[in-house]
Amino acid sequence: MNSFEQNRQSWNELTSLHTESGFYDVESFKKGKTSLNHIELEELGDIKGKKIFHLQCHFGMDTLSFARLGAEVVGVDISDTSIKKAKELSEELDIPARFIRSNVYDIENVLNETFDIVYTSYGAINWLDDLDKWAKIINRYLKPGGMFYMVEFHPFIYTLNNDAEITDSYFNTKPLETAVESSYTDNSEVSGKNLKHIEWQHSLSEVMNSLISNGMKIEFLNEFPYQVYNCFPNLVEIKKDKWVFEKHRDKIPYMYSVKARKI
Repeated sequence: MNSFEQNRQSWNELTSLHTESGFYDVESFKKGKTSLNHIELEELGDIKGKKIFHLQCHFGMDTLSFARLGAEVVGVDISDTSIKKAKELSEELDIPARFIRSNVYDIENVLNETFDIVYTSYGAINWLDDLDKWAKIINRYLKPGGMFYMVEFHPFIYTLNNDAEITDSYFNTKPLETAVESSYTDNSEVSGKNLKHIEWQHSLSEVMNSLISNGMKIEFLNEFPYQVYNCFPNLVEIKKDKWVFEKHRDKIPYMYSVKARKI
């Protein structure tokens, strides 16, 4: 079984837990609360009337949040369960959206159009092994002058263990394989057996150079001294929705964002 099939199966299992978790808080979303954070809302600006392609959309809350802001949206994800849940949410809430079940690398087999914005966020690119191929996909789906925007966990975070000590190389290029026993949302146990996650670390230089070498002009790279989610061990909240390791506080980077244009 290849790595993407391993991850598809594990995310099928996790999605069922995520939709019931307080972390994702689907009930508040159904009542009108956005799932988007202040960073992406501020940095993207007005998206009304824009056509947005959301890579690795999970079960579609961010995608549908964009639709609520007036965008025309398409979301893609490798998980069958995620796409099924996304379509159910779209129908239940009467929010127009399209969702496609596909590996990002295979999306050209099922989607043939272009967009004003390609978007990806929070814990997405670590599931991809080849960022050059990823950047080619981004370029392919952008209109001339179109915007690519991403906000992600900073790769430095992945050098730290659960006690916030540096134990792993920032430049690790080997796939990391871990058993999936519980969800990061609330530590609830998964019911499936022998589930695995296979992930890849990507340095900032790898991310930036993949975009630059595939026809993208970087407009900004921003780094943030906090985390918007309480999804790593031993975080403390210093302000509303701003989490840091108690050991390091705001002395290290936790997230970064990139905005680029198709040349």
